[in-house]
Amino acid sequence: MRMTSTKFNSLHDLFVQELKDLYDVEHQIIEALPKMIQAASAPEVKKNFEDHLNMTKEQANRLEEIFDMLDLNPEREHCDGIAGIIKDGEKIISADAPPDVKDAGLIAAAQKVEHYEISGYGTARTFARTMGHDDIAELLQKTLDQESHTDETLSEVAERGINIQAAGG
Repeated sequence: MRMTSTKFNSLHDLFVQELKDLYDVEHQIIEALPKMIQAASAPEVKKNFEDHLNMTKEQANRLEEIFDMLDLNPEREHCDGIAGIIKDGEKIISADAPPDVKDAGLIAAAQKVEHYEISGYGTARTFARTMGHDDIAELLQKTLDQESHTDETLSEVAERGINIQAAGG
């Protein structure tokens, strides 16, 4: 267990920390999604994960743009929260389960990731607005909208078919 003491002198300091966290989140997701794509059986699930991988790379680039706007080098701060969520998702990947049950589990794991991101991006966007960084807030809102859309799409895929198949019906 690593213990560090961080000092925040301003909302700006807290905002930059949130951006570093989100930048690491995106990179951890970029590393995890190919495993989820490989583990998925249903073409619709695979395609959603592939689309999200491309979107995640775009979101990491958007964060690099934000760091540049703040005259900062992009920097990752390890995010233990997403690491734990991804680790839980890896249990689904390695589980012995029928394909439709595994797909339902993978969707659930992906939605946990989305909810974490929605929370982080919403916070960062609010910090940016509060500090008058409207251009940055707009970029963060774009990512927040994408994350919300992905979550809604995954819900539709699950509710429309995958969960029903996994339930045996």
